[in-house]
Amino acid sequence: MTRTLRIGCGAGFAGDRLEPALVLAEHGGVNWLGLECLGERTVALAQLRKLHDPQGGYDPLLERRMDGLLPLIARHNIRVVTNMGAANPAAAAARVADMAKRKRLATKVAAVLGDDVLKDLDRDAPCLETGAPLNSFGELVSANAYLGIDAILPALQAGADVVITGRAADPSLFLAPLVHEFGWRLDDFCRLARGTVVGHLLECGGQLTGGYFADPGAKDVPNMAALGFPFADVDADGNARFSKVKGTGGVLNRATATEQLLYEVTDPHRYETPDVIADFSTAELTDLGDDVVSVTGAQGRPRTQTLKVSVGYRAGFLGEGEIGYAGENSLARAQLAGEIVRERLANRFAALRVDIIGATSLHGQALSASQPYEARLRVAARAPERDLAALVGEEVEALYTNGPAGGGGVRKAITEQVGIVSCLVLRESVRTEVRVYEASS
Repeated sequence: MTRTLRIGCGAGFAGDRLEPALVLAEHGGVNWLGLECLGERTVALAQLRKLHDPQGGYDPLLERRMDGLLPLIARHNIRVVTNMGAANPAAAAARVADMAKRKRLATKVAAVLGDDVLKDLDRDAPCLETGAPLNSFGELVSANAYLGIDAILPALQAGADVVITGRAADPSLFLAPLVHEFGWRLDDFCRLARGTVVGHLLECGGQLTGGYFADPGAKDVPNMAALGFPFADVDADGNARFSKVKGTGGVLNRATATEQLLYEVTDPHRYETPDVIADFSTAELTDLGDDVVSVTGAQGRPRTQTLKVSVGYRAGFLGEGEIGYAGENSLARAQLAGEIVRERLANRFAALRVDIIGATSLHGQALSASQPYEARLRVAARAPERDLAALVGEEVEALYTNGPAGGGGVRKAITEQVGIVSCLVLRESVRTEVRVYEASS
């Protein structure tokens, strides 16, 4: 019988639900569990938190996720790979080891370090988006290189039960266990490409099983309140069958898998990761029914000599204010309120957004002649200083008694903004290491 490895995804972004990972660990029969919780803006914001607290900067949900998972992975002999280390994987690994110790669980936790390249970053290097030098964007607060499996494999070889990275390529979290278990060579580009397809399909969790896919009446998905997250049974050639735990909500078919395969992929013929250049167009998806899809046949080419770096910079503050109007003529009253605020804040901001949510907020103009029975005004502007940004919410709040009739439900907020750009660095300039923390039972 052909040996297969079962690997599941228990989280697809930082704010994802907690229980799907527990369901996979308890009932999914998985050997490995990936938790993909880090985005470009997420890691930049984590760097800001670390500046305020040197022991912080890891995922805010780390303790809550691992509190339930640690006993289950010990009981079922599951190994976990996650990027919840965010800006501080060492502190995250130490924290998880401490939690395991308190639970009297023999657990080895490894931190993968080296993605933070801010100190050595060339500020004159061009960004990929516009070609402008990085130093033209203002104060840089983070620069994290996308690490690949070569950084993660030493942690797996050290026998870590839980591996915690910072910024690593999302598919690499799932590819590394496959390479480790099956002994794939790092120049076996076809198998690496197939493993990358597996990782890319799994990495967003519930998106593969109907989340983000659903469109009532067009693409119906059952029982989304109990959406099951996916797992894949992968063979030694990198071919896989994807499914979910029986009895969980959602749907997994060729349509959901195709949407996820193409999600966030600019060129499916050339999907570049730190591990391989994968050709997704050569993958074959087959719907086997009963929430099972097989994926075979992706091809690959050698990896690039550079690594992508996500760079975060201070982008000022966002000031916001909202107020609602209801009843007859509500749209006209909301429009008048917006005109009042626009006039009072004229020339204070380089750009001021005045939108009616549900009418103009997404497209910038009304696309329907129908008159809503309720309307909500949203005003927003970005400013270099917090005090200036605060004026937006203050002016909206003043509409209670200085604006049209019937305004209510004011909300105002000030949020520090982190902008994101990208650049490339030479692969050999990024030095990685693994730090191991152990808890005894």
